[in-house]
Amino acid sequence: MESNFKADLSKEKQLTPLLDYYYQKHLKHYTFERVSQLKQQLLGIDLILKDRQSGKQFYLDEKAQMDYINESLPTFAFELFYQKDGVKKQGWLFDASKKTQFYALITSIFSDEKFEFTSCNITFVNREKLIFLLDKKGLSRTCLEQIIADKQKVHGKLVLGQLNAKNEGYLFFLPKTKRKNL
Repeated sequence: MESNFKADLSKEKQLTPLLDYYYQKHLKHYTFERVSQLKQQLLGIDLILKDRQSGKQFYLDEKAQMDYINESLPTFAFELFYQKDGVKKQGWLFDASKKTQFYALITSIFSDEKFEFTSCNITFVNREKLIFLLDKKGLSRTCLEQIIADKQKVHGKLVLGQLNAKNEGYLFFLPKTKRKNL
């Protein structure tokens, strides 16, 4: 996991100039500080936004579809649980040790012939509200953990009755060596 984290971090670092440009252009009521300390990044903090009027701070975790450059994917995976050395671990969505308040989901990342990033879409998701919405629909962390435990043999897409699979999501199971995502 650590090596994947560092590889992803390296790829995302190449994208930061474009992201910073978008943040400056579109988030005029906020200042932002990019976090470089690995310890804070492991806590789910890539960026700190600060409201210029109230001074209130928000911790953002940037999640980018870096494996799909020059493609426009309509979905995004939220890591629920994963296995490391045969042990089930908490994924970043429900990980209580994460300080993340918002996810910046970065999709439709395009680059030019020089491999410089030229455009992308950024969708902000309030982590607390997402978890609350899932809970309200009967999909608490505990419930999802039980569904995953009951479906050990499933690989691929699992539609849940509580969610509209087309616009709200579904579970997707990867082989045990991969991660399970929503």
